[in-house]
Amino acid sequence: MKALLWLAHAIDGVNDRFASLAKWAVLLSCVISCLNAVVRYVFNLSSNGWLEIQWYLFAACVMLGAAQVLRVNEHVRVDVIYGHLSSRKQVWIDLLGMLFFLMPAMLTMLYFSVPLFLKMAVSGEMSPNAGGLIRWPAMLMLPLGFSLVLLQAVAEVIKRIGWLNHTYEMDFHYERPLQ
Repeated sequence: MKALLWLAHAIDGVNDRFASLAKWAVLLSCVISCLNAVVRYVFNLSSNGWLEIQWYLFAACVMLGAAQVLRVNEHVRVDVIYGHLSSRKQVWIDLLGMLFFLMPAMLTMLYFSVPLFLKMAVSGEMSPNAGGLIRWPAMLMLPLGFSLVLLQAVAEVIKRIGWLNHTYEMDFHYERPLQ
């Protein structure tokens, strides 16, 4: 179990790094949006490329940050019933939800997004908009993000099994190991 917990923490570390990239993508997207507005209204200049790079950065924010949201247990959940259950029952619901819903969904999304990304990368598909950008960097965010969520789900399953076996302690508000 120690090796599996080490793997879970390694996955946490990988997703921490991608979450940091997601944070920078938000900042950069805001700066570009602001500068684009200033250039458009002050100098009457515009480019579809600047608009598209904002979308690409927003895609990076969402897809690279999704796994971190799962890791810190801030994902959307209906707590009407869940919040009143014992920790043990919450762990079982999380475990079964990840094994039977989240992981199959991420595998399905990977199955469909990888060929789409590869097609765009090989063809060098461009945006049809004047001054538009190549599309594969934005499309890369799909398989990368789904892979990160799938990996984080594996880490969360390991941690919950460890908790059930009394080899790992968690704070259920933040999904971080207790010190």
